[in-house]
Amino acid sequence: MVYQRRKFLKTLAITTTGLALLPSCKTLFLQRDTQKYGVPESLQKEMYQKALAIAKSKIRGGDNDPVFKKPYVDAAFSSNIFYWDTCFISCYAKYHQDELPIANALDNFYNLMDSDGFICREFTHDGKPFWPKEHPVSANPPLLAFAELELYSINKDKNRLKKVYPFLVKHFEFWVKNYRGEDKLFFGDGLATGMDNIDRFPEGWQDDHQGIQLKLIYPEIFNYNWLSSTWNKQGRMVDTSCQMALFAKNLVEIATIVNKNEDLKYYTDFYEETKEAINKLCWNEADSFYYDLGYSKQIKRKHIGMFWVLIAEVIPNEKLPKFLAHLTNPDEFWRKIPIATTPADEKGFSPKGDYWKGSVWAPTNYMILKGLQKYNQTKIASDLAKQYYWSVAEVYKKTGTFWENYAPDFLEQGNSSRPDFCGWTGIVPIAVYKEFI
Repeated sequence: MVYQRRKFLKTLAITTTGLALLPSCKTLFLQRDTQKYGVPESLQKEMYQKALAIAKSKIRGGDNDPVFKKPYVDAAFSSNIFYWDTCFISCYAKYHQDELPIANALDNFYNLMDSDGFICREFTHDGKPFWPKEHPVSANPPLLAFAELELYSINKDKNRLKKVYPFLVKHFEFWVKNYRGEDKLFFGDGLATGMDNIDRFPEGWQDDHQGIQLKLIYPEIFNYNWLSSTWNKQGRMVDTSCQMALFAKNLVEIATIVNKNEDLKYYTDFYEETKEAINKLCWNEADSFYYDLGYSKQIKRKHIGMFWVLIAEVIPNEKLPKFLAHLTNPDEFWRKIPIATTPADEKGFSPKGDYWKGSVWAPTNYMILKGLQKYNQTKIASDLAKQYYWSVAEVYKKTGTFWENYAPDFLEQGNSSRPDFCGWTGIVPIAVYKEFI
């Protein structure tokens, strides 16, 4: 068995070069002011059909599968199944549920859930957890309720929501019990956040042995022995805390639909508590930005994870203009292809991408687009959708396919990116096209 997805991390040299190698911002981003980012209708249709065809080609499971007895749509870059990839595949598979069996893909995780609500973020082809339950590296962003509501937005299947609601409740309880601190914020593991190589600990920090220690199940396949694996409960994560706030909001919506009105107050109160804690502890008034915490102090590292405050509706309206100025600043996140996952003014930014050191990813861009909608930021959302969609189309014209991620400062795929990634990049030619273009 070859653990392919993050194979690049064994050899990738994470450098801190970047801004000194780039042309001036004015030269590099002049096109943003003059280019209308129009994509011919014929190419839009071609991209849509190509993405759908790639996704269909990655349907797996069925009677002959030893574990997954129903066909399901999958990213299929590995023999394993992945939690957060599947959740984001739902964002476009929702439009083709008769052709792309996304509900079955989500069911795979419910079926493998432990009795206490634990769902490993990755399972092997024979249904075994790839990561140890005792360490937060096993827990991806808790987005199953979000995914279910994506499907419901199209199919209006209340029976489906009634079926999955008990699983979602139990999964929520596991997260609260295991990863919530006394300050009402959540901790996690850097790799497990899905943003694999973004450092979440303070600069210069060394292992103090205060974190949950990791004992790998399959070290011969992927030896996660980085410093990141030792940083977890010492910190608090803005993105993870926002995702749990979003989880609570999603459960309020689902509980309302399935007439579980007795649950509404608990999830509403939880949401308000978490929102209040994020704004009290993670907001920096001087910088107009949110930061993770380490030992109860803000860690001044900027990354795309902070923009989960939008879709979770955590940021107050009065803070929004200055916060969004970071998003739209070409010296930070809004690069040639927006949105860079590590901003250009952050140490370690890579113009070519280096995975999450700058690369542009469909799930995080979609998260931002949906969040901008929540705050009626239609102009920024439209600009982002058009420029991003056009950029993906330009690379498609060159390569004939869709990529795992894209370089922030060049019209090309990221330097660590796999092709035919539909997979979650199908969000762009299908969901972004339908919802924003």
